[in-house]
Amino acid sequence: MRPYAEYLQYVNSLIQQSPFKGTPGNLYEPLNYILALGGKRMRPVLTLMGCELFGGNMEDAAQQALAIEVFHNFTLMHDDIMDNAPIRRGQPAVHVKWNEPTAILSGDLMMIKSMDLIRNAAPDKQKPLLDIFNKTACEVCEGQQMDMDFEVENKVNEELYIEMIRLKTAVLLGCSLQAGAIVAGATADAQKAIYSFGEQMGVGFQLMDDILDVYGQSDKVGKQVGGDIISNKKTYLLIKALELAEGENCELLHYWLNEDDFAPEEKVKAVTAVYNNLGVKEIAAAKSEAYFTLAYRLLDTIDIPAENKQYLHEFCEMIRTRIH
Repeated sequence: MRPYAEYLQYVNSLIQQSPFKGTPGNLYEPLNYILALGGKRMRPVLTLMGCELFGGNMEDAAQQALAIEVFHNFTLMHDDIMDNAPIRRGQPAVHVKWNEPTAILSGDLMMIKSMDLIRNAAPDKQKPLLDIFNKTACEVCEGQQMDMDFEVENKVNEELYIEMIRLKTAVLLGCSLQAGAIVAGATADAQKAIYSFGEQMGVGFQLMDDILDVYGQSDKVGKQVGGDIISNKKTYLLIKALELAEGENCELLHYWLNEDDFAPEEKVKAVTAVYNNLGVKEIAAAKSEAYFTLAYRLLDTIDIPAENKQYLHEFCEMIRTRIH
């Protein structure tokens, strides 16, 4: 195995070398546009890592890594439409740069292209790869629907929230690792273990994202700090605050949740103060840490030399410590 930066460079080169082409051009251009916006490329990197972890060659998993990155960007393209988000990675979202119908259709095409890339695997690997990919694609859609449903539900508990982020975010990290393991010919038990590692890491990752939205620095997290507070998005921090708030904290929290006419900076400052009073940042950080701890334990159970796990362990540490 090798450092994250080396895998990232390889993934970026694959994307640059394999642009989507077709007619009409304005159907295909958005695919290349959103892929060129960059990002951490966590999922395709994990696919390559999952392959080399079990003795495979990174090049053998290249098409599967591309498939997962194309699928992930398809979900982002459609998410931006559903969230009415104008910006993606500092640039106009596809539905803004083109239009909403084109973004919907181009997103559909991305989903089809991701399936085509999956089918480039060796014949004996195609069915297991398609099985885990299709299962994961369905779960991601289920998670997105739950997230949208939460917008109009008054009572969302911790258990429901964890299940939503497991589906919307974590399962794709597990799938990415398992896809690489399948290409490498890993045993069924090893595949299950590496999937579970990615899934637990993914839940910890999303919980950390909730914290960073409030307490991170916009230049480091790549988005507006406090955006979740401004939109009343039901994050782990808000769910715990609603559960714990009493007296003045409860009154303040409900005031800002129900106030339509507000200055965004004032609302972010006020709700953050309530979070600080209730200690929900620390509660969320502890919850995130528990999932990362479980992920490390799962990685340790996989029967391969410790040196093979080094870079995957470092990858997990990189996303675990983003707030520090």
